[in-house]
Amino acid sequence: MSDMIDTESTRGPTSSVDPVDSARPAPGDEGMWTARVRGAAVRALPPGKLLPDRQPSYVASWVYVFGILSFSAFVVILVTGVVLILRGPSWWHESRTGLFFNSIHLWGVELFFFFMVLHLWGKFFMAAWRGKRALTWMTGVVTFAVSIGAAFTGYLSQQNFDSQWISTQAKDGLNAAGVGAFFNVLNFGQMLLWHVLLLPIAVGVLIGIHLLLVRRRGVVRPFPVPVGRHTSTDRAAARGEALSTEGADR
Repeated sequence: MSDMIDTESTRGPTSSVDPVDSARPAPGDEGMWTARVRGAAVRALPPGKLLPDRQPSYVASWVYVFGILSFSAFVVILVTGVVLILRGPSWWHESRTGLFFNSIHLWGVELFFFFMVLHLWGKFFMAAWRGKRALTWMTGVVTFAVSIGAAFTGYLSQQNFDSQWISTQAKDGLNAAGVGAFFNVLNFGQMLLWHVLLLPIAVGVLIGIHLLLVRRRGVVRPFPVPVGRHTSTDRAAARGEALSTEGADR
């Protein structure tokens, strides 16, 4: 116990410590795996970049809002989904409260895909893979594809005529694709497990990786305005100046 150092006693009560410096291991501990992991994490995502206080001015555009709206809808889906899981897969058939939670869950899914499609197309036309952001773009696209599978298994877990009709129609298509033996849409237990556990975990992990990549690389900048081309703000200002000049002449 005598060879242990009390770091709090050697540090002043009002001293400010740089997070990067505090993450550095003590001399002789550089080879420990915890020190290597901690150092790599701080170098890749320093606190100022992970939770920034300010954002560039162009982030005020509406095209940058659809990503966080998609994430917010995903949180609603998770919360209502957990409630439905705890009460059982047939609860919403027997209870008005269950029907309410199931409706919120459904509309959360609708909004999730609506905002995600807008986010996907907006970033496509902005070429969001610019500036070493290819992996950020790829994780977003894969998240969208996995989310389709999660929504599909959700329809199969409704336990009503719609789910029976969808499963029987999808069975032939999946068998023709050669995946019917691994993804049996007529097996309610298997589809429920995919919907409430496997696919939500996959979507959540992909969203987490996507957000960390956005924090690391930053949001993509808009395309620069070509030289000699005025923006809508410049044109509006020019029109206002022309009208004011015309009124003064009169």
